[in-house]
Amino acid sequence: MHEKAERLKKAPVRKVETSPEVAHRVPPGQTITERFPILHEGEVPSYDMSTWTLRVFGEVEEERVFTYDELIALPQTKQMNDIHCVTRWTKLDTEWEGIRIADLLPLLGVKPEAKHVMIYGDHDYETNMPIEDFLRDNVMLAHSFDGKPLTGKHGWPLRLLVPHLYFWKSAKWIRGIELMKEDRPGFWERNGFHNYADPFEEQRFSGEDLGLPEDEWFHKEFD
Repeated sequence: MHEKAERLKKAPVRKVETSPEVAHRVPPGQTITERFPILHEGEVPSYDMSTWTLRVFGEVEEERVFTYDELIALPQTKQMNDIHCVTRWTKLDTEWEGIRIADLLPLLGVKPEAKHVMIYGDHDYETNMPIEDFLRDNVMLAHSFDGKPLTGKHGWPLRLLVPHLYFWKSAKWIRGIELMKEDRPGFWERNGFHNYADPFEEQRFSGEDLGLPEDEWFHKEFD
């Protein structure tokens, strides 16, 4: 997978003008799209919702395994966010609904030692972030997009939404959340991508050679 980061670094960049009214919302090197590109590794998983669970563990006072119904019974939030993918697309004013992490974690008693988080999604995907990013008011476990349940290709039944970071941090098909004392890299972070992933700082790749990726999303499937 490290080859993907190297390929994106060397690829050409497509230049598209951004209107002055929204330019401040669009990170450097990004292109606005009205559609929702579909990008992921592996096949879309299928689930028996009678056995589906989300496990929250690690540096918490009480480890919990939630069913989908238990999560849906928690307070729900609707919000509007801009989202940004490392493959150069930005989608403005996207509407999401789900459970805010800031509402979920107090149920578990997060220990003071918890400084980082690892998110686990099918198939064997993982991505990391500092706990202060995970606890931002607009970070959520999302089950709906644009007023409808997420499609399987966009992460149904549950995906993470971390709108202030590149979208690979918003893991699809989430199944586990680990609160950790120390940081460790996730899947793409081990394969040439930046550990933090701030779009406005163009933190696309690890190392000093921060190239810009090709617009490969133009050739992908859309919803």
